[in-house]
Amino acid sequence: MALTDRSFKRLEKIVGRDNCTRRNEDLVCYAYDATGRQFLPDAVIFPADASEISRILILANEDRFFVTPRGTGSGMTGGAIPVQGGVVMVLSRLNHILEIDTDNLIARAEPGVITGDFHKAVEARGLFYPPDPSSAAFSTLGGNVAECAGGPRAVKYGVTRDYVLGLEVVLPTGQIMKTGVMTAKGVVGYDLTRLITGAEGTLGVITAITLRLLPLPEAVNTMVAFFGDMRIAAEAVSEIIRARIIPRTIEYIDKAAIGCVSSMMTSSLPADADAMLILEVDGAPDANAAAMTRLADICRQKGAIDVRVASDKEDAESIWRARKAISPALYVYGPDKINEDIVVPRSRIPEMVEKIQALKKETGLFMASFGHAGDGNIHVNIMLDKRDPAQVEKAEQAVDILFDETVALGGTISGEHGIGITKSAYMPKEVGQAEIALMKEIKALFDPRGILNPGKIFLSS
Repeated sequence: MALTDRSFKRLEKIVGRDNCTRRNEDLVCYAYDATGRQFLPDAVIFPADASEISRILILANEDRFFVTPRGTGSGMTGGAIPVQGGVVMVLSRLNHILEIDTDNLIARAEPGVITGDFHKAVEARGLFYPPDPSSAAFSTLGGNVAECAGGPRAVKYGVTRDYVLGLEVVLPTGQIMKTGVMTAKGVVGYDLTRLITGAEGTLGVITAITLRLLPLPEAVNTMVAFFGDMRIAAEAVSEIIRARIIPRTIEYIDKAAIGCVSSMMTSSLPADADAMLILEVDGAPDANAAAMTRLADICRQKGAIDVRVASDKEDAESIWRARKAISPALYVYGPDKINEDIVVPRSRIPEMVEKIQALKKETGLFMASFGHAGDGNIHVNIMLDKRDPAQVEKAEQAVDILFDETVALGGTISGEHGIGITKSAYMPKEVGQAEIALMKEIKALFDPRGILNPGKIFLSS
């Protein structure tokens, strides 16, 4: 299903010559994402709206070529790379915030809007959009919806799907479909909005999103707590939840990750710190102060060796800059990385931490773990040199064991990165054959000719 010269000329007529390219230097730029894997497309196109996307998909069905939707390519599982060639459809031109409704607390935006820019726009109106993936400075709303992105604030506020009220979607057949509502309630028919959200761009191309907003919290307070033992830090997380305190974030960082970014902190860190928690609360100032006191007390009672409250906004921002810099900073330990985003029930976090430590010792590979401990979402990073077959084999075995242990603890192998191509082989560990078969039937119903984002999620696609 390669793209022919005839098909390319027809694409040029749809989007214009300036928005369609087959130059090799351009193709390379859209051949990879954050996984580092590369698959060269036959062409790259930049449509302007739903009408053009509809015409492109109709043409793809007629001429039988593949189409892979793409935002900024920040995905961690290969969802936006053209594994079977064809056309990469870049949605960067659909980058407008269409409406911010302060009366009804909703907004409408196109998929190419950068998440961080959307945060700033709604906050300037006194409103709040909670989903905050670490990639918010460069990832897009469309990509966030496609992957059902989460972030540190998910422990209190939930993930992307909890804020998507409705969508405009171009189906693989070219039909333009609208799902959902612009109200807080709506139960007419099947919930197609939630079906599309998290479908990784395999069921349709999102062209507009209606999002639920909240009032902007009055104040935010941040603290860090250091522990001499990782298990104790994990137990502190469980104790905080048992105390019925729901901070807006509880981030967990192990010793290896701390070492990568300690220079970014505004003050020196305890030399014997084996783990760090970042805790944040929001709301009325008096309520925040009381919650911070309780959190500090719990951390100390559980054995924290140091507890520090951010003195001001700049201090808090330095803490978050350090946290968000961990993933790229880990490359000092190796040229390649496998980044997994497992989730276990919060009460099982201490057990999961022990299993990660045992796996690290057993394999001899460098591993660092950090993530959203408040909802049990731990990012396990394995550093290696993929030019060394022995290291690759050990890393693959480690991932296999990690996923087995995660499922055994009642968890899931992907909290916010999706399945894409990197986790498709492991999907049967968690999802039964009957369920996978039904998902494939849904895919075939939406995309009878299999032209949209092929090779993703299911091994046999």
